[in-house]
This record gives sequence, structure tokens and C-alpha cells, in this order.
Amino acid sequence: MERRTFLTGAALAGAGALAAPAVAQQRRTMTVVSSYPRDFPGIGTSVQRLMQRIVEISDGQIQTEYFAAGERVGAFDVLDEVASGNSQAYVSSDYYFAGRHPAYNYFSTVPFGMTAPEMNAWIKFGGGQELWDEIAGEFGVKCILCSNTGTQAGGWFNKEINSPEDLKGLKMRIPGLGGVVMAKLGASTVALPGAQIYENLVSGSIEATEWIGPYNDYFMKFYEAAKYYYTGGMHEPGTAAGLGMNASWYGSLSNWEKHVIRAACLEENGNAYDELSALNGAYLKRMIEENGVQVRAFNDDLWDAFGDAAAEAYAEVRAHSDLATRIDDSYQSFLRTVGASHSQFEGTFLRQRNRVLGIA
Repeated sequence: MERRTFLTGAALAGAGALAAPAVAQQRRTMTVVSSYPRDFPGIGTSVQRLMQRIVEISDGQIQTEYFAAGERVGAFDVLDEVASGNSQAYVSSDYYFAGRHPAYNYFSTVPFGMTAPEMNAWIKFGGGQELWDEIAGEFGVKCILCSNTGTQAGGWFNKEINSPEDLKGLKMRIPGLGGVVMAKLGASTVALPGAQIYENLVSGSIEATEWIGPYNDYFMKFYEAAKYYYTGGMHEPGTAAGLGMNASWYGSLSNWEKHVIRAACLEENGNAYDELSALNGAYLKRMIEENGVQVRAFNDDLWDAFGDAAAEAYAEVRAHSDLATRIDDSYQSFLRTVGASHSQFEGTFLRQRNRVLGIA
């Protein structure tokens, strides 16, 4: 059989491509469902880019059949779809499955938790992947990191939030443990899929929402219903998404096929975060100048109240099971170690660099 090459030169170096197997394998089709809208800038296009890269890196030996949220199953139904074997994989942020096991939150994001680089470090080198395998394994799934939004905005509000009292009775879309924190402070919280947020905000069914950050939020047009936009929130400091694969199907893959999928996921994990980092500043400027968005930051009293409520939320997760306790132990220990070193090095540098250069 004549050998073929499928990536060379700069493309090979840039993609970290894997050499094709010496003997051509039977082509597979990988059906993937997602919690995100099709063609939506950022999180939606990231999934579609991942699907294409799996095909490209495998030289077409792994084909992907992709269904965005609502096209095959609902945004929050992807875990059941894949666990059942109806589809081979999903792309989602696992905090959507906290109702199945509250420790799923840790493999997405938690209040006062890890930033994107810290999350990557925990999963890859701090024991996080092994714990993720354990919790996902209970549902017949194998997960690999495939994107991160970075630190998300505190959210959109139709009024200023100046004290914990301002949260009482507030109707807000916010999922995960962040929603638990807000509920403990008196807010009435719901976890709506992305496609349903705008209509609920405009109609007044909700009075506030969080989504992602300026680049993604610009296209959602939340500024038409809520003008107060809060920067860096406590709730999602580095929100990860994963490719969750049916464990039996994953076990049937060759080592080469597993490496292809992992390579595509880790490439997109970097690309997704880098894209938002590159575009958030420009889109925040556009919303301020073109749409009259008023940028705010939560004050220290609010942050302290968030912290107290988050401690209660963590205690409740730990009480769920031995696995939840072990996950929280690992996460919190790693967070304090990596957080201290980042504060001493990156943190010191950023504070001083921005002071010297006059960056606000």
C-alpha cells in the first residue's frame, strides 16, 4: 500500500498531528451532541472547529456527525444521550449534570475556584483527570478537556447591585454552584439553556443573567434588556467544557484513534481560551460605545457575602458522598498551592506591569 502523508511542514508542527497508522483502519463515524447553539460565536463555533479537527488529524478515518443543542436532544440531555449509547459523544460543561452528582461542578467551574490555566494544570498534572474518570465512569462516560471560557463576567442586571440585600428576590439565570450561592443570598435562580435566555430577559421572566464574557455576550444582545454589566464574577473563574464519550465506544477505539481525539481536544482547549482572550476587550469596548452598556464591579461586601455562601455550598457537596469529599479535597488543596504560586509570580508581575504602563 502506498504511504500517504496528511500533514506536512508548518501544518504538522502547528497541529501536533499524529502519524497515520501503517495499515488503514475501517472508517468510523462519531455522532456528537452538544449543549451549545450551532454557529454561535465562541462556544458554538469552538465545538464545530473541534469536530473538523478530529476529521483532519485522523486523515478522514474518524468522521464526525454533529448535532448542536436541540437538534437531536436538549442542551441538558446530552449526558443521558451518550450514556445510553444513542450517540458516541457530547460536548458540554459538566456542571449541567450536577443534579446527577454535585461533584460534577468541579470539572466545569465552581465559585472562587480555578482559572483556566489552573484548571488545566489540575486536570493534567494534579490528579484531576483520574477523579474525572471516576465520577464520569459512574455514568459510563470518559471525558477529555476541550475548551475553556476563562473568567466569566459577573452578569447582566436591570439594576445596580450594591449590597447583598439587592439580591433578595432577584430572578436570575445562573447555573452550577454559582446559582446555589446566589440562592443562598436570596435570589430566585434558574438554569436556562443559552438559546432561551434572551427571550426570558426581554419578557421580564428573569431580571438578570450571566452568560460568558464580552465576545459571546455581544451577540446575545442582552444589553437591550439590561444595561448594567458586572465584570469578573465569583461564580465561573475558568469554565471548562469536555468531550464526554460513551465508555464502551471509547474502549473499542485503537490507541491511535484515542490519541487523535485527545490531540484535537487539547488543541481546541487552547484555541477556545485564546480566541476569547483575543476578542473580549474589543467587544467590551463596542458594547460600551455603541450600546450604552454601563460596566460595574461587585464591591467587597458582596464578595464577602459570596464567599460565606460558597463555603456553605462546598460543605453541602462534600456531604453527598465519599467521592465528592475526595474530589473537593483534591481540588481545594491544588487550588491553594497553584493559587499561591500564581499570585507570587504572575500576580505580582501583572499588578506591577499594569501600574507602570497605566493599564486600568
